[in-house]
Amino acid sequence: MKRTAVINVVGLTESLIGAHTPNIAAFLKTGSKANIVPAFPAVTCTAQSNYVTGKTPTEHGIVANGWYHRELAEVQFWKQSNHVVHGKKLWDELREIDPAFTCAKLFWWYNMYSTADYSITPRPMYPADGRKFFDIYAWPYSIRPEIKEELGEFPFPTFWGPAAGINSPQGSADAASRWIADSAKWIEQRFSPTLNLIYLPHLDYNLQRLGPKHPEIAQDLQQIDSIVGDLISFSRTRGVQVVLLSEYGITEVSRPIHLNRLFREQGWVTIKEELGLELLDYGASKVFAVADHQVAQIYFNDRSLESAVRKLLEKQEGIESVLGGNEKAKLGISHIRAGDLIAVATEDAWFTYYYWLDDVRAPDFARCVDIHRKPGYDPVELFLDPQISAVKIKILWRLLQKKLGFRMLMDVIPLDATLVKGSHGCRPKNVGDYPLLIAGGDTKLPSQVESTEVYQILKQQLLG
Repeated sequence: MKRTAVINVVGLTESLIGAHTPNIAAFLKTGSKANIVPAFPAVTCTAQSNYVTGKTPTEHGIVANGWYHRELAEVQFWKQSNHVVHGKKLWDELREIDPAFTCAKLFWWYNMYSTADYSITPRPMYPADGRKFFDIYAWPYSIRPEIKEELGEFPFPTFWGPAAGINSPQGSADAASRWIADSAKWIEQRFSPTLNLIYLPHLDYNLQRLGPKHPEIAQDLQQIDSIVGDLISFSRTRGVQVVLLSEYGITEVSRPIHLNRLFREQGWVTIKEELGLELLDYGASKVFAVADHQVAQIYFNDRSLESAVRKLLEKQEGIESVLGGNEKAKLGISHIRAGDLIAVATEDAWFTYYYWLDDVRAPDFARCVDIHRKPGYDPVELFLDPQISAVKIKILWRLLQKKLGFRMLMDVIPLDATLVKGSHGCRPKNVGDYPLLIAGGDTKLPSQVESTEVYQILKQQLLG
């Protein structure tokens, strides 16, 4: 087999390749490019699962980055066990062809307990006293202490949150992606895997925070191009071929849509009070939405409301379509985990998880970076609240409280969804905003491929 590094440059599209990406542009000239028809929904967990199984969510079950677990009556996002992804994975099939085949997964999602030989993924530690320590999970276990000794601690605050994609005391704007790239070289030097799956998230942050047309995106493109160029050069010196790909393209947005507030006004959402704040009670609600960028899964505990909900959604500005059973099947997302209805936003809109009507009553986690407790994806976590005077001093005070062993709440995230200027999830109208696959060498790719076809392309690259 031909040893291969697959570099996942999150958010990379043809429209972004140019003067600010000389290394990527040069790689493109020496290879072949295909636009990938985005997975549906065009979000990380679904796209990656399509790529590594060659199947749609109907079969592999990853309908979004998170969903409502009907048996538990809980919404869960960003779970990490590979067991939730049904079906044979690319590395399983290649290992059957050649027992000597090995695979490394570096920060690709659903990384824990997979059958890959080597893996590293972000994984904080949560002691019983309520504290949180940033860390990674690695397999085999020996990788974790060894790689941290050589590369230092993974710069977790730069991987997600207000410090991601900007220069801060937590690290440089590209610190997370540089650490991941260095970990890929570290893995290659020690284990020489046949397939090295590498996740570089740097573009994801400011494309959402600022929007793809903001002038500061040029600097982000230069930074990721430098990282990618270094990985390409390193790989070539090791005799490893490179494939570049991305998961989705990010388009400009100007309007957030608050579906759960809309449902609450109809009396369909049930709210319970805890310590003077409001929580959405999924199991007791007649209808609620689990928002994920530009796609929202709508779940019913009262199916008699389906027609009324559909009519309400179809007349809302910013909603492109509402999918029921037949429409879901056509898009390959007919799975028990999916919403009973699925709302798809127009390209310039996106869905929040917000359900409170008064910010004073918002739950405490709303003002924190808390990707697991929120019943939906929250890109507002990329911002510091502009209404907090001397917000950085507040952060230092909170960190001091933490260091001294006190309980503290890092409540510095705003509740203003209009701050977000870029999103993804629906299929952009412009093919230039589709994700990409670029293969070097003599490979000849069609101009456009389905996301599920990436599986066979990668397989053929490895088989030569």
